[in-house]
Amino acid sequence: MTEKVATASPRLVRRASMAIGALVTVVLVFVAIRVTLDWPNILAGTSPDDDFAVRYVAHPWLAYLHIAPGVIYLLGAPLQLSRRFRTRHYDVHKRLGRILLTCALVAGLFALLFGVPHAWGGAPEAAATVVFGCWFLTSLVLAFRAIRRDDVPKHRRWMIRAFAVGIGIGTIRIWVGIFEGIEQALSGGMTPATPDTALFGVAFWLAFTMHVALGEWWLRRTPVLTG
Repeated sequence: MTEKVATASPRLVRRASMAIGALVTVVLVFVAIRVTLDWPNILAGTSPDDDFAVRYVAHPWLAYLHIAPGVIYLLGAPLQLSRRFRTRHYDVHKRLGRILLTCALVAGLFALLFGVPHAWGGAPEAAATVVFGCWFLTSLVLAFRAIRRDDVPKHRRWMIRAFAVGIGIGTIRIWVGIFEGIEQALSGGMTPATPDTALFGVAFWLAFTMHVALGEWWLRRTPVLTG
């Protein structure tokens, strides 16, 4: 008896790919801003005028051992999740998967080590970092465990869950931008340009909760997909 495979429509796949591409672009833009602002101060041993940037300059190892491998993971993971790429280049998929898994685990660990004690958004951001950072790491570990047992469907599900949370960092920046725009509009441009600490924590919870929900919704669109 042939197993019925539920797949997302090509239109939905295209829309998801465009959304992922947009979010990765958002992340790359903000990483470029961070590097441009942080590294002259890091190399010179000076402190930036921007209060938001002080954390990155004061703790560069913690910050950039989260940022650098995280960027590598977000750039490579969409390729790994592509069914066409997996079927055509399975050996590359396996080798690249080991690299990206390592990058993701390092990025997730240092997200906790940097994000919890140095949270700009205070306790709300720190709590969100713990909850969703642990979910991200747990998803990766369970995905690895599944593939070691040759359980491809379960591996796929946990990797999608991990990626859904990981790419949420781009949506955080979008929410922060929305909040800043509203604040500037209401104050007539009189509020500081740095992100509001309270709303920064709210942005974390909104973005990551949305992405966990979207990941589960996507999995329900393809409940018996085997790869």
